[in-house]
Amino acid sequence: MKDRYVNVFTDFGFKKIFGEELNKDLLMDFLNELLKNEQAITALTYKKNEHLGTTDLDRKAIFDLYCENDKGEKFIVEIQKTKQKFFKDRSIYYSTFPIVEQAEQGDWDYRLKAVYTIAILDFVFDDEDRDKTVVSHVKLMDTKKKRVFFDKLTFVYLQMPNFTKTEGELETKFDKWLYVIKNLHTLDKLPNRLRNKIFERLFKQAELARFTPEERYAYEDSLKYYRDLKNSFDTARQEGRQEGRQEGRQEGRQEGRQEGRQEGMEEKTLTTVKNAFVAGLSIQKIAKIVDITQDAVRKILKREKLL
Repeated sequence: MKDRYVNVFTDFGFKKIFGEELNKDLLMDFLNELLKNEQAITALTYKKNEHLGTTDLDRKAIFDLYCENDKGEKFIVEIQKTKQKFFKDRSIYYSTFPIVEQAEQGDWDYRLKAVYTIAILDFVFDDEDRDKTVVSHVKLMDTKKKRVFFDKLTFVYLQMPNFTKTEGELETKFDKWLYVIKNLHTLDKLPNRLRNKIFERLFKQAELARFTPEERYAYEDSLKYYRDLKNSFDTARQEGRQEGRQEGRQEGRQEGRQEGRQEGMEEKTLTTVKNAFVAGLSIQKIAKIVDITQDAVRKILKREKLL
């Protein structure tokens, strides 16, 4: 059976649900549930999502969604489909752009508006997988006093694979939001437990049968990219683990296990580059995903006779 609703983890699906002016109420409702103990958002404005550094040599940041509320507070909302080695570093780097853009000409007392970086992840952090954390709220903390030192910089990470509640186990509205984000594309109708004005609107907007031919084509292209990328990483992860275990068994020593893991990681990179290139991804995108240089990607492809 074909999907009835859009996959939120595709670029198109994410922006269809949360990034269109028509659906701004959906984004506001989600953020209000996520940040319930901090504030109530009554108005949002979509802002330009591409940001450059202060000089021509600075790197560029492109946010999935960038918004501002009526108090001037900034919200970066990102969807991340596959594990990235330095994703925490990236999210912190991204938060610097809304901070720097608040600088004023002339005399300025450095007073800042709050910045929120929200990342919806289709993977889990290795260091947090054991406790099955779903939502992590992170702020600058005074480690001695164990209290927030600065409350205007907030990072929220949603590790969606750790959310395992079924429809019958949904208790809060936020539970329902997480359930929809993770499972929307697998559903064939609006569950009775989710029947309210917001989710009825969301399911209506997400129904593929309502898309224009242009929207359907764009979504299919986005879905293919998502599936190819996910399949490449799943394959690389499995082969990397097998290689590491095999090397560890052969050596039978700590040194052997370390070498096995290292070779497994190298094999994972090699496999990911090959699969992603065959799937049609550009060298630039592959380099970003695997976290190596474009020259390194080209060397691998030439060595494998793919370029």
